[in-house]
Amino acid sequence: MISVDNLAVEFSGHTLFSDVSFTINADDKIALMGKNGAGKSTMMKIIAGVQNATRGNVRTPKDAVIAYLPQHLLTEDDVTVFEEASKAFSHVFNMRDEMEGLNKQLETRTDYESDEYMKIIERVSDLGESYYALEDVNYDAEVEKALKGLGFKQADFKRPTSEFSGGWRMRIELVKILLQKPDLILLDEPTNHIDIESVVWLEDFLLNKAKAVVVISHDRAFIDNITNRTIEVTMGRIYDYKAKYTHYLQLREDRRAHQIKAYQEQQKFIADNQTFIDRFKGTYSKTNQVTSRERMLEKLEIIQIDDVDTSALKLRFPPTQRSGDYPVTVKDVSKSYGDHAVFKDANMSIARGEKVCFVGRNGEGKSTMIKAILGEIDVEGTCSLGHNVKVGYFAQNQAALLDESLTIFQTVDEVAKGDVRTQVKNILGRFMFRGDEIDKKVSVLSGGEKTRLAMVKLLLEPVNLLILDEPTNHLDLKSKDVLKEALQNFDGTLILVSHDRDFLQGLSKKVFEFKEKRVIEHFETIDDFLVRNRVESLKAIDL
Repeated sequence: MISVDNLAVEFSGHTLFSDVSFTINADDKIALMGKNGAGKSTMMKIIAGVQNATRGNVRTPKDAVIAYLPQHLLTEDDVTVFEEASKAFSHVFNMRDEMEGLNKQLETRTDYESDEYMKIIERVSDLGESYYALEDVNYDAEVEKALKGLGFKQADFKRPTSEFSGGWRMRIELVKILLQKPDLILLDEPTNHIDIESVVWLEDFLLNKAKAVVVISHDRAFIDNITNRTIEVTMGRIYDYKAKYTHYLQLREDRRAHQIKAYQEQQKFIADNQTFIDRFKGTYSKTNQVTSRERMLEKLEIIQIDDVDTSALKLRFPPTQRSGDYPVTVKDVSKSYGDHAVFKDANMSIARGEKVCFVGRNGEGKSTMIKAILGEIDVEGTCSLGHNVKVGYFAQNQAALLDESLTIFQTVDEVAKGDVRTQVKNILGRFMFRGDEIDKKVSVLSGGEKTRLAMVKLLLEPVNLLILDEPTNHLDLKSKDVLKEALQNFDGTLILVSHDRDFLQGLSKKVFEFKEKRVIEHFETIDDFLVRNRVESLKAIDL
């Protein structure tokens, strides 16, 4: 359907990737994988037509519709929800408006024989042919149905998009994509900042209603559920696997093992020939052989091995003092902002060593409850921390709290204790801070880099109550694995807010659901919770 031919991107003397070619078929569900900086987002932007390649091109059928959901939302703040969603039909409205404008010109012009007049006639004819060939659709009704299907209420339609969180803005963008009924959907980290119900709905839509899909995501469960093909971008080239993500991981390991074997054999071959050259260089009878072997080695293309897998690195939270029996107690707590009640009469007791997760739609009060527990906001009722509780808190805006005058290394070194100090460079490397990068000032880091650095810092602090609010949004899959293993071995108490089901699996056996101004306690894993709620969460949207 869509052909990517010999793409290359180069800048400042650096080649991001080159000679990349592949085809996207009508029913492909492709995971575009690779480490941060490999060029995944750049490649997606080129396919979407919003960025140009240095060389190569993307061949797209004339009438193909490509919908692109960028990692950073582009919604305007001065339009309403309904107006933003209606942009899905902007091409239709633009066609109609242009046709009406040209017809008005024809009503007033009198130069009937001029070339310009005839060009207007031809343009009106072409527009009319395209416009009236469209099926008769009540566009306002379609927009309304899609918005309601994704959880918006009638009262939300006239509210400006600026009043909504990132998760709800993401839903507006998804509504626009859904209404376009595209031939290809391009999604760059679509599960960041949206709640579990929205992620599950998105999976259902992509599997059952979408045509071709290319997705970049660090949400292992999400990509494993929706993809049937994996394209890995690595070291300037791609590897194309006709396999789901979990199968791709095994194939990648097999490939690397073959690379290592071939590399070792090649190095022995080079060493043997170099020994011959060193031994017989200057020997008249061997001159031709020496010269031949020198030329051969000069032309030899060295086998490259994919980046070393450092997953063997283990991190553990440092030991700390034992807390009281109940580190967190919430009794009859209510919170309102003006006339808006977030939750009412909430109760929870979290025992020492328990690992619990907070789930619910965006805006239902998960982060508000965390702020109440930490004493950052006033509430009705009581929130109390138990005896000897030392809290480690990772907020969604944690990156903004780092000291920007320090380097990456200094930021971590100042909290590392004991033997861990000897591993600081390895730990930073595991979280994608390598080589000279560790000497960068925090002030020059991107938002994602600051988030990763804040997570490394938290991993090394001695605490007995960890509260993590969406900690994985900017972590790659390997970094998330390191964090998850550290949390599984953490002997303190954990409160976790996350939409990442794979990350939550095995971490919690109790779920606090925030829904309709209530906080409901469920003694079950996140998988059991989702299975029980799936039918309700995936209300059909017939579009």
